[in-house]
Amino acid sequence: MGSTGYAEKTIIFRGASMKNLKKKVHFRIKLKSKHLLVIMSIFCVSCIAATFSSGVTTAPLQDAAGILIVPFENSINRISSVLKGMQDRMRDKEEILSENENLKAQIDSLTEQNNKLIQDQTEYVRLQQMYNLDQQYTEYPKIAAEIISKDPGNWYDTFMINRGSADGIRVDNNVLADKGLVGIVTEVGTHWATVRSIIDDSSNVSAMAVSTSDNCVVTGDLKLIDEGKLSFEQLYDQDNKVTVGERIVPSNISEKYVEGLFIGYVSEIQQDPNNLTKTGTIVTPVDFGHLKDVFVITTNKQDAIDKSEDASNEK
Repeated sequence: MGSTGYAEKTIIFRGASMKNLKKKVHFRIKLKSKHLLVIMSIFCVSCIAATFSSGVTTAPLQDAAGILIVPFENSINRISSVLKGMQDRMRDKEEILSENENLKAQIDSLTEQNNKLIQDQTEYVRLQQMYNLDQQYTEYPKIAAEIISKDPGNWYDTFMINRGSADGIRVDNNVLADKGLVGIVTEVGTHWATVRSIIDDSSNVSAMAVSTSDNCVVTGDLKLIDEGKLSFEQLYDQDNKVTVGERIVPSNISEKYVEGLFIGYVSEIQQDPNNLTKTGTIVTPVDFGHLKDVFVITTNKQDAIDKSEDASNEK
């Protein structure tokens, strides 16, 4: 019984030892890599110090240290290399982003400068056209005006200008733009006036062919203006001298339009069924879809008639 009891105690002791061992093993397994590295490093340093103090050769310990430490050192070097590469890439990315922002700012600045140059060039062309038109009709007193509104639609068939009676504008004043006749003033306020253009469906201009003085009537047609054309009718051309390319201007018998203002060129001509008159189309030099500035002739056709009558009466 005594020996049996001893055996039981031994078994119990060994069992307890195994449990403790398992706990230790379990504890070591739970150690983190960085803790393990520290412990191993301390162990290696201790072994090296003990070796130096005892005089034992260090070769085995150096080999053991190489086996244990070098892999960790290589891993750390690789991690450092990866981190450095990431840092370099981040720095390169920041530099690229900064360069992109600078380039974008330069593009915006150049775009703004280019737009301003285009505007300046457009303004120069507009002023040049106005100057040329003014020089084309130097015999008539004129005042420049800006279009401030128009009727709905694509065409400037009826519109308002920023000049009125305070500027000498009167009803029936003729209006010019681009290289020719635009229309006539129909209503006047102190600082505004309304203009009806010759493309309006209600417009009629007593006109004539420049080379023959044959009379016709130029009528507005908003359908034809899509092609940049006006229509004419009642052309009396018995000698068939009026051909394509003929210049058409207001006639001397027109009641409201000043004689000689350019209306356009004949583009088509055909005989009417009555064999007495002709009809056709005229290409206008005025862009009735993009009007902005106009000249208003401040004398009317009636002024010329009155002046002529006064001169006759004096005689």
